Amino acid sequence: MTLVPGDWDVFSIKYADRNARTRADSFIFDDNHDAPHAMDYFMWLLRRGDEIILVDTGYDHEEAKARNRPIRLDPGKALAPFGLKPEDVTQIIVTHLHYDHAGGLHLFPNATLHMQAAEMAYATGPCMCHDTLRMPFTAAHVCEAVKRLYSGKVIFHDGSAEVSEGLTVHCIGGHSRGLQCVRVRTHAGWLVLASDAAHFYENVYSEKPFPIVVDLQDMLDGFATLRRLASHPGLIIPGHDPLIRQYFPQEMAPHIHRLDGGPMTQPDGAD
Repeated sequence: MTLVPGDWDVFSIKYADRNARTRADSFIFDDNHDAPHAMDYFMWLLRRGDEIILVDTGYDHEEAKARNRPIRLDPGKALAPFGLKPEDVTQIIVTHLHYDHAGGLHLFPNATLHMQAAEMAYATGPCMCHDTLRMPFTAAHVCEAVKRLYSGKVIFHDGSAEVSEGLTVHCIGGHSRGLQCVRVRTHAGWLVLASDAAHFYENVYSEKPFPIVVDLQDMLDGFATLRRLASHPGLIIPGHDPLIRQYFPQEMAPHIHRLDGGPMTQPDGAD
C-alpha cells in the first residue's frame, strides 16, 4: 500500500511481562477464572519524519523492586534501537497515571506531557483516600506529573483533542477516571492505542471488563468507543496483550513490533 504523506509510524515497545496471573486477574465474571493468563507491559512510540511522540513510559527498576514486578528492560534504554536517548523525547502522551504507564516520567526530563485534566484531578483528589483505588498509583509518579505542571510542561485535554495532525486523544475513563486512548492515522487506517481501555483483545471483542475499575459503565461504553474510532477492530491495540507480538511484525529488536501496517493476520474476534 502506498504511504500517504502525513501518516504515522507506530511501534509497541515491550519492557516487562508477568506470567504468574490467572484469568480472574483479567476479566470480571470469567467462568475459567483459575486458568493462567499472562500479561505483557508496553509503551508505544509514534514517528513521522523528525517528529517523535512517546505514549506512556513504563516503570523503572526501583518501582519494579517495590512492587515485586521485575522489568526486562529499562524504559529509557528500550528506545536505543530508534537512535534515541531519553533526553531526546520532548512530548509524551500519558494515557493515565497508573504506575506501569507513568512510572518512568522522571526518565524523560525534557518532555511535555499530554494528559486528561480528569486524570490529574482523580490522582490528586479524594478518591485516593481509598486504598483500593490508590493501589495502582505511586505518589512519586503523581508528584512528578505535578512538578512537570509547575514547570509549564503539561498540556491538559478535556475529552477529545488533537495533539498533532493525524493524532488525537479521547477520554475513555472506566479503568481510571481520566484514562485516554490515542487515535493515530496510519497507512493501514485509523489505529487506536487502547492502553488500558482494553488490556486484552478479549476485553474489547467480548465486552468483558477488567477487574481494576473506577466506573464500570464508562469501561463498557469505552469498548464501543474504541470500535468507533478504529478503521477496523484489528487496528485496536490492547494495552497488555501478549498476542500483539504474534499479530504484528518484529522490527529492529526483539522487544519492538511495528503496528502501523496492520496485523499480519486478523486477531480472533475481530469482525
